[in-house]
Amino acid sequence: MFSELGVYGGLFLLCFAAATFFPAQSEIGLAGLILTGDYSLPLLLAVASAGNTLGSVVNWVLGRFVDRFSDRKWFPISQKQMDRACGWYRKYGQWSLLLSWAPFIGDPLTFAAGILREPFWMFLVLVAVAKTGRYLIVAWAAGAF
Repeated sequence: MFSELGVYGGLFLLCFAAATFFPAQSEIGLAGLILTGDYSLPLLLAVASAGNTLGSVVNWVLGRFVDRFSDRKWFPISQKQMDRACGWYRKYGQWSLLLSWAPFIGDPLTFAAGILREPFWMFLVLVAVAKTGRYLIVAWAAGAF
């Protein structure tokens, strides 16, 4: 029982971290757990999707309040990166959040959505759809379907 909680908790943390600006490979972790056949597929998908979506919420919050932190040395994003992400987001709008799952552009898009004051509920729906869709594809690729 406790070992399963640890597995699901670890997956949640991995997926959460992967959605922030920390480098992590959540797809590999999820696929590995699926391949063992020891865990509930719906629960793995729910935990991974929730963790990854909540990690993106952190990016949105950071973007929303960036004006309070962007001048600090520890802040992980340069002004050039912020300008590029905001330009992309302005050009393609809220629907670009459907690419929030994508490597290299997903995190900056979720950050830009916060900077540009994307309404939280629309942000949450679009990001959750994108993140869950990606994990469904990972599960399919791992032979779960």
